[in-house]
Amino acid sequence: MARLADYFVVVGYDLDKRVEGEGQGRILQRFPEKDWEDSPFPQGIELFCQPSGWQLVPERQPPSFFVAVLTDINSERHYCACFTFWEDLDNPQLQKAGASEADEVDEELSVVQPAKVFAPKSLVLVSRLDYTEVYRNCLGLIYTVNVDGLTVPLETVIGNLLTCIIPIDGGSQRTITLGAGDRQVIQTPINDSLPVSGSSVAQLFRQLGIVNVLCLFCAALTEHKILFLSSSYQRLTDACRGLLAIMFPLKYSFTYVPILPGKLLEVLSTPTPFIIGVNSFFRSETQELLDVIIADLDGGTVTIPECVHISPLPEPLLQQTQTLLSMILDPELEIADHAFPPQSVQPSALKIQDKEIRAVFLWLFARLFQGYRWCLHIIRIHPEPVIRFHKAAFLGQRALTEDDFLMKVLDGMAFAGFVSERGPPYRATDLFDDLVANEVERIRQEESYPHKVMNHIKELAEQLFKNENPYPAVAMHKVQRPSENSQSTAQSQTPFPDLDDVAVQLFIDHAAAKLKTAPPVVKAELKAMVPSGPLLGDIVDRNGSMIANSARRLEVVRNCITYIFENKMLEAKKLMPAVLRALKGRAARICLTQELNQHVLQNRAVLDDQQFDYIVRMMNCTLQDCSHMDEHGIGAALLPLVTAFCRKLGAGITQFAYSCVQEHMLWTNMQFWEAMFYSDVQNHIRALYLETEDGGQQNNLEQQDGSSSRREISALELASEQNRLWPTLSKEMQAERVQKEESTVFSQAIHYANRMSYLLLPLDTSKNRLLRSTGLGDVESVSNSYVTNSIAGSMAESYDTESGFEDAESSDVANSVVRFINRFVDKVCNESGVTNEHLKALHTMIPDIVQMHIETLDAVHRESKRLPPIQKPKLLRPTLLAGEELVMDGMRVHLIPDGREEATGQMGGPPLLPAEGAIFLTTYRLIFKGTPTDPLVGEQVVTRSFPIASLTKEKRISVTLPMDQFVQEGLQLRSCTFQLMKIAFDEEVASDLAEVFRKHMHKLRYPQHVQGTFAFTVGQCGKIMVEHKTKDKNQSLKTLSKNLVKSAKRTIGRQYVTRKKYVPPTWENRSSLQSEFDEDEISVSEEVDQTTLTLSSTIRSSDRQTMSNVVERACCRDYQRLGLGTLSNSLTRSKNEPFRISTANRMYTICRSYPGLLIVPQSIPDTTIHRICRCYRQNRFPVVCWRNSRTKAVLLRSAGLHAKGVVGFFKSPNAPTAVPSQADSTSLEQEKYLQAIISSMPSYSENTGRNTLSGFTSTHMNTSDSSDKLRQPKIGALMKQVMGAKEDVPGTFSRGGKWGSIRGSGRLSAYNPDVGTRLAGKESPQPNGGPSEALFLRQQKAYLYIIGDKAQLKGGKQDSFQQWEVVPIEVCDVRQVKNSFKKLMKACVPSSPPSDPNMSFLRSLEDSEWMALLHRVLQVSVLVVELLNTGSSVMVSLEDGWDVTTQVVSLVQLLSDPYYRTFDGFRLLVEKEWLSFGHRFSHRGAQTLASQSSGFTPVFLQFLDCVHQIHHQFPMEFEFSQYYLKFLAYHYVSNRFRTFLLDSDYERIELGVLYEEKGERKSPQVCKSVWDYIDRLNKKTPIFYNYMYSPEDDEVLRPYTFISNLKVWDFYMEETLSEGPSYDWELRSRQEHMAEETPEKPDTSGPKSQRRIVWPCYDNLSKAVPDAITKLLQDLQSLEAELGQTSEKWKDTWDKIKTTQRIEPKLESKPSFSSSLLMSSNLSHQRRSQGVYLQESGVGSSINLALDCEASATSTPVAGRPSTSTLYSQFQSTESENRSFEGILFKKGALLKPWKPRWFVLDKTKHQLRYYESRQDKECKGVIDLAEVESVTPGTPTMGAPKNIEEKAFFDLKTTKRVYNFCAQDSLNAQLWMDSVQSCLSDA
Repeated sequence: MARLADYFVVVGYDLDKRVEGEGQGRILQRFPEKDWEDSPFPQGIELFCQPSGWQLVPERQPPSFFVAVLTDINSERHYCACFTFWEDLDNPQLQKAGASEADEVDEELSVVQPAKVFAPKSLVLVSRLDYTEVYRNCLGLIYTVNVDGLTVPLETVIGNLLTCIIPIDGGSQRTITLGAGDRQVIQTPINDSLPVSGSSVAQLFRQLGIVNVLCLFCAALTEHKILFLSSSYQRLTDACRGLLAIMFPLKYSFTYVPILPGKLLEVLSTPTPFIIGVNSFFRSETQELLDVIIADLDGGTVTIPECVHISPLPEPLLQQTQTLLSMILDPELEIADHAFPPQSVQPSALKIQDKEIRAVFLWLFARLFQGYRWCLHIIRIHPEPVIRFHKAAFLGQRALTEDDFLMKVLDGMAFAGFVSERGPPYRATDLFDDLVANEVERIRQEESYPHKVMNHIKELAEQLFKNENPYPAVAMHKVQRPSENSQSTAQSQTPFPDLDDVAVQLFIDHAAAKLKTAPPVVKAELKAMVPSGPLLGDIVDRNGSMIANSARRLEVVRNCITYIFENKMLEAKKLMPAVLRALKGRAARICLTQELNQHVLQNRAVLDDQQFDYIVRMMNCTLQDCSHMDEHGIGAALLPLVTAFCRKLGAGITQFAYSCVQEHMLWTNMQFWEAMFYSDVQNHIRALYLETEDGGQQNNLEQQDGSSSRREISALELASEQNRLWPTLSKEMQAERVQKEESTVFSQAIHYANRMSYLLLPLDTSKNRLLRSTGLGDVESVSNSYVTNSIAGSMAESYDTESGFEDAESSDVANSVVRFINRFVDKVCNESGVTNEHLKALHTMIPDIVQMHIETLDAVHRESKRLPPIQKPKLLRPTLLAGEELVMDGMRVHLIPDGREEATGQMGGPPLLPAEGAIFLTTYRLIFKGTPTDPLVGEQVVTRSFPIASLTKEKRISVTLPMDQFVQEGLQLRSCTFQLMKIAFDEEVASDLAEVFRKHMHKLRYPQHVQGTFAFTVGQCGKIMVEHKTKDKNQSLKTLSKNLVKSAKRTIGRQYVTRKKYVPPTWENRSSLQSEFDEDEISVSEEVDQTTLTLSSTIRSSDRQTMSNVVERACCRDYQRLGLGTLSNSLTRSKNEPFRISTANRMYTICRSYPGLLIVPQSIPDTTIHRICRCYRQNRFPVVCWRNSRTKAVLLRSAGLHAKGVVGFFKSPNAPTAVPSQADSTSLEQEKYLQAIISSMPSYSENTGRNTLSGFTSTHMNTSDSSDKLRQPKIGALMKQVMGAKEDVPGTFSRGGKWGSIRGSGRLSAYNPDVGTRLAGKESPQPNGGPSEALFLRQQKAYLYIIGDKAQLKGGKQDSFQQWEVVPIEVCDVRQVKNSFKKLMKACVPSSPPSDPNMSFLRSLEDSEWMALLHRVLQVSVLVVELLNTGSSVMVSLEDGWDVTTQVVSLVQLLSDPYYRTFDGFRLLVEKEWLSFGHRFSHRGAQTLASQSSGFTPVFLQFLDCVHQIHHQFPMEFEFSQYYLKFLAYHYVSNRFRTFLLDSDYERIELGVLYEEKGERKSPQVCKSVWDYIDRLNKKTPIFYNYMYSPEDDEVLRPYTFISNLKVWDFYMEETLSEGPSYDWELRSRQEHMAEETPEKPDTSGPKSQRRIVWPCYDNLSKAVPDAITKLLQDLQSLEAELGQTSEKWKDTWDKIKTTQRIEPKLESKPSFSSSLLMSSNLSHQRRSQGVYLQESGVGSSINLALDCEASATSTPVAGRPSTSTLYSQFQSTESENRSFEGILFKKGALLKPWKPRWFVLDKTKHQLRYYESRQDKECKGVIDLAEVESVTPGTPTMGAPKNIEEKAFFDLKTTKRVYNFCAQDSLNAQLWMDSVQSCLSDA
């Protein structure tokens, strides 16, 4: 029973305490005066009566009513019903006060002084019950009594009100009266635990809508702050009440203030969650709240701040809930689209709708919490049940661990309250308990049928409604309302009187006395056992979230464990990988724990080493996939096992499994230990009470259950039974039970302290491993946080002092573990009521336990180190090159997979990685060799290696290996040969060893000096490298070079006193020259050191001798070939040549990075050169490097101009300067120089003075044949692309067409203005429309185009009279190339699989922009080729003249001159343009310590890629194969040869590398030059040769340069794991020899198949599947060897075949396919651009017709990929098909058709008879398959047969389908045909 009202209060306006117009209220009277004992008087009521503040108003307002809710300190809610009305103030001084205040309220009123002011007064009822309507009526009655002046004294009414007592629940109804002729009926709810909502929930949904309310619902449950706004106070209260009602069965336990007074608004910035209502009047104050969700009831909106994330309900619940709610609130929605909607579908009445909505939420909670009772742990039964909820298990069984919403709800306060309220097993139950226990099955079956669910909802709603309105019929209210007149008249109402408190108090005392005498009301509490509902496990399984095909996996796990315990280790090893994969699944993990349990006897299972190892591995694998929550209880199941499995290490020393499974997060998670502890305690307590019951009773219980599987009594059921019996027990019994339980918990706590020390103390206690790796410090934020600052501090220390671990005492481990266990013990013991004495005992025990354990661990650790390591695969030795030595012997590592998927087996194929083996560091390479860890591929050998010089990036990584659980240190090494090694050091490799390895690697990668590279040290001991240290830092160049020479002598290990020149292969034109210098030598005496060592003194012999060496250089040979000048004996120059070879730079004094001999115009003296070179960067002035033999145009190269030189260069030379300044004179010199070049061109000298090009006749133009016309891009267009001109090209230009194809009257059309300047926008037509003046002066093309850098040419003015023109282009600078290359490497060899699915290979390739750079270089090159071809000279002067310039110049020569596409030519091209002209190989390749910072920039690789692109498009033009290019690409960074070391000839001479001694060639294995190596190899094997090579004479190649035409070079992508890179050829042959030497084991396995599997990325394709010609050549060699003949060189054989093919007359009869391929030189250009070619090292000898996108017009385009038949027909005439017999036969048609002559062909190979219309016809008319022929018989003539043919000429052919009648020319012929067909049949 409870009082209807606790207090009655009258609150009025306080006139004395007005502060600046802010009024205040004060309590005028309150009844009773004294506080009740059970509910104290709430403070601050006066604030809540007027939440917006106390104010006087100028006119009377109608009375208002609302209910505010106050919460007291015990979190009890008090409902304050406030009834407010307004009274006028009559006191004159108050009037004044009131007036002034009213002024402030409203400005306008100051004009008219109001007669009256009204002040508010409130009547307040305070109660703990929530009956809004009753309170409204009661307070209204009191007001009416006063206003209408009824006869009843107010004291009586109030006295009655305060003494009215009603029951709290039970569904009774009470009629009450206050003694003023009124009557009210109060219905109490049947069950107090269900909230009473009236219609507030329905109202809330109407105001805000479904989605908004669901949003608020989730926000309230996940503890966010919610603020309601409305201008009505009552609505605020209702909305808050509604929100609380739908949260049932959870109760809101944070701040709850439905109406917050304006004075207290600062409460809104509290950090805790809340639900608060505020009047809209204060909206502006709520704007700056950042983390509050604001629901505006009047506007129907919910505003969620950006920083707030509300977790939504999990699907499908969210969807289903929304559907149900819309069915209730908007039933018409469902049938809105029906053609015949029902007459009317109205939503239920508000009251009912309210209950239906609540029923939906009840149903929702039943689904969310189903099965929660199975996750309750009861840890004490007496004296009070103590219950804990096992959150992880609940989430795991529901498969909702990922769900954010449920996680937050379970962590929240509301749920904690839910557990403590509903956890106890013996209590009164309500609707929710019933629903969650008994209706789960129904809910599950119906959940997908909304209408069935709706019926269920309606039933629930009915129960809810009945609970609130047990007697719906009764509603006999009779309450007085104030009469109309009293409200309307504005006469002065009687003010509310002061009441007589004595009278009221009398009433109260009287009632209290009565209560004392009355008998106490006894309410029978219906307690019962709470039913638990169905088990959770079934629920999940039926939802099908179990893993499919798990049965097979469980079988594997079981078998493996059986094998281990039966000691069948080989079998177990085979199954192991499958088991480890299976253990990803939950079922398999549970199965593992169950299986292992069966092998434990009396808590112990002793294993041998190998068994122990396997079991530990499986445990680790199982644990590593468990989250730190252990939601599936697997950690829990393994916990007893890790202390059971052990192995004997020595006398009395045993190692348990726990020492090997400590690495997991799980063990540091306090919540896991708590849950484990509680479940163990529950089991023990259950056992305790099961023993006490006598056996019979238990049996009865089991028999009653009756089911065959005897059900265990759950702990909760036991507890409920015990709670029921508790009151019946005697005091002693009760005490005994409490004591037993307490000691059970205590003993478990000791047990757990031990267990925790086992798993938290690392085996090697000197390493604080646990704290470092998993960091007990990472968990600060967990709700039951268990990290103190001290631990965090100790962690910080341990991080900083990583190196200092050895010194640190083991005590810090011990301390941290002790602290951790102490915290655990404190928490669980306090919760489970362990006595203080016991707790103290525990605290003293824990340090001892830990200390003891540390001591045992030390012994174990000592012994475990002595264990022989587990059998690991034998380390395989790599084969080394001659002269290559190991720097560090093999260290055991694991090669782990990176982002390339082929090797991991994900693309099909075997999982070759991860592999276990060793890494070797040699002087030349870094080699990994090992075997895959997957035993199914275990026989294969995996090799990955790259030259140490190509290492570009090395970073430390930490790796978790899939087989072992330990996190290993590893390295990720990336090489610019497109290789990546991710290695993890095995645990046997000490970390300092790994460090030594890194240091050595760095030393080898960046030697102090280039002489430390492998190319120099090869063959000597690898220790030398470490020796060169330059003594002091800032030496002068002289002393430095002295030291270099010294150390060079030391290093190279020979005295190089005499150096003979190295003679390259002889060259016809030079034989005369050679003989003269043969005896010369350069002698360098030992005294060199004393002289100042400039270059001239190094080469101290005469110039002539030096020259002899220089003459040998590549450049010189090439200049002579091109006819650019000769060196006659006297070194005089012949005057008629336009160019000469200048020796001005022979001492490298003009330009260090240029070769010694340069080609300059004949007319320029050397002195001028000295002056000119200053204008150019690095002194690289323009020199000629190639001349077009047809147009005689020349190609020049230089560096860009110095910035100051640019303007001077382009200044008009006629500027009137009195004295020519220095700058001017040089620019004049420059002009002279360029003019000299121009005048050297025949086309110029022919028509000097004339501005036309008549001399440049069309003969030059017409040499390109017609098929080339299509390929010839318009130069204008080319220029435009190259220069990237944005401007529109003015009209005049557009008429000038393609230059290459302008035919005309012997001269170019007059409109061909200067393209370059025009495009660069320098000039434009004059305004009058005529072409500008300058245009008229220059209507010809320039003689010299200068390709320059856009950025540098700013500000230069073009002079119209000069004959040269500048083409500004944008070049890619070195930085761009560097970055692009990095990205390209990451795209082709990613270090890990892409996390972002959008970053596919092609996308990342595009991002690298590598292709765009190639496109740019090729584009410029093609432009230059076109210009040279049209007879203009071109000077390329970009950047420093050694990167892009070199690329462009070399490509131009390669495209224009077929010689450079041969072996000799390409070598010459590289030696000349790249080596002699000083491309900085060492610098760009970062080969030494000095250039380390500059990074690796593959300019040369870019050039090779461009060559590869051209090779791809013109496969018949190159003598060398693509493999040749890859070979160079690999070795130019490998430092195996000296060819690509150093930055210029000057440096090479200084080091003595340029001219090697002849005598040194004796050691054959050391090949100094890559070219010699290639020559040698080429003699042995055709690997470098391109069989398709059949060049056309003087063909200029014009490749397509668009990105769509470029292909990714397979050099970037391919790898062969079987043997490593194939570019070190000796290794290959050596490996093969070794393979042959190993004697074959006698093979008993039966016949061996000839076939073998070729795996991608493992086998070398060209070796496994050689192309046809290579195969034939190989077979030929082996045959010759068998016959004992001396085998011919392959090249000779090949040439022989080729020449015979050429000489043979081209017979129509039978050219075979291969010959037509060899004869491909007679194919037209058009076929060649389509490129019939054998794919190099591709699939066998398949022929690939790559149709180019612009096939020339003459060829008929074939759509798509041509079929094989078209392939055949391209190479063979129709006659050459296999025709064994052919001729004309007459054939009788089908029924009623005439006889017709046809050409018949009998084809033996295809086994068919074909016929054609005539002999010439290609299209076959019909085919008779000989397989279907049954017989051939002589026939008889039938109707319509040909006349006058003898009868014997007829024969019939009978097939299974029909009979064919044939007729030959005569009987002889017929007989021949029959015989032929017969023989065909018999052959078959």
